[in-house]
Amino acid sequence: MSIVLLSVIGLTVIAFYVSGNGYVLKAVRKTILKGYNTTHIDDYPDFDNRVIAAGTPQYWEHHPQYGQVQLTDTLRKELEDFETAGFAIIKDGLLFYEEYWDNYSPESLTNSFSMAKSVTTMLLGKAIEQGYIKGLNQPVTYFLPEFRNDSLARICTVGNLSSMTSGFNWVEEYYSPFSPTTEAYFGNNIEKQMLKRRFDQAPGEHFKYSSADTQLLAIILKRATGKNLAQYLSEEFWQPMGMEHDALWSVSGGIEKSFCCIHSNVRDFAKLGQLLLQKGNWKGQQLLDSAFVERMITPNYAAFQFDEPKKYGYSIWIDEWHKPAFYGMMGHLGQRIIVVPSKNLVIVRLGKSKDNQHVSSGHLDADTYYFVDEAVEMTKSGADSDLF
Repeated sequence: MSIVLLSVIGLTVIAFYVSGNGYVLKAVRKTILKGYNTTHIDDYPDFDNRVIAAGTPQYWEHHPQYGQVQLTDTLRKELEDFETAGFAIIKDGLLFYEEYWDNYSPESLTNSFSMAKSVTTMLLGKAIEQGYIKGLNQPVTYFLPEFRNDSLARICTVGNLSSMTSGFNWVEEYYSPFSPTTEAYFGNNIEKQMLKRRFDQAPGEHFKYSSADTQLLAIILKRATGKNLAQYLSEEFWQPMGMEHDALWSVSGGIEKSFCCIHSNVRDFAKLGQLLLQKGNWKGQQLLDSAFVERMITPNYAAFQFDEPKKYGYSIWIDEWHKPAFYGMMGHLGQRIIVVPSKNLVIVRLGKSKDNQHVSSGHLDADTYYFVDEAVEMTKSGADSDLF
């Protein structure tokens, strides 16, 4: 390699860092140079992480039909075509089916991506219950004085952040190296990045999916509780629910990346869905207020136009028109925790890519409908229970 070319490369690298875009080089190193065109499910070694400590494990009991039922041909094809790492069905609070591919196992830690947004709102519910935050209508500027000179910020509430109706200036883009989402993922100081931006629309009026909303919520939770999110999640949910393994939560500049990046496994993620199905109750202990859970899983009708599908509650995706209706936590590349209340089902799928080939039968990604319809088919031989 010539001295001239080396000089050009060196000057280019310096220019990126001087301009504040050094995160682009990190993004390229961690994705493109590893053969990926975006972030991937096994990337926790690339970042600093905090441990979400587990306590005494509570293992899933097996359903009477565990090991007796096979995937339908169409579901197996869907799972394998899109590089699934692990898949499980929980029926009536019991492990009905699980399978792993490509050397993944029940112990494998993979990235939740945006399923972490739902977990962050669960922590918000707990913080409200414990009095750290007054309620969903508390103004964000109470905790974020950096925005007190922003007239739109002054009317934004913590509930607006959770329901993605904040009006915060943000571009949600996962494949552009220069998007703010890429900077949030690969940058070194996510709190500074969030607090230097501003609001540009009236809060509460329109749904606009935004990772920044959840990251602002993380800053509020840290300031309100005095705890980091990994510690708070461990104390209030991970240990009381008997998660089988410690998890990891990636951090940037000393704070968890709450819009993404909880690294856990199929069985423990399934417990989060089961907790919502049980309206916040876990083995007789009310870990999350049932009214708050109901708020999470109910569409925020005010955020959508009359002819739009009402697809989002408080950090939860919803299809109330599908038969059967379902809701869930959804993440980049097809990470899914899906709850089907009428069938007492929780479905978890973790993997490397998602179905962008088939036309969706509803307003959510096509794969969610495959998982719901096929899981219902697999479990229909057993009578639906009122156990929870």
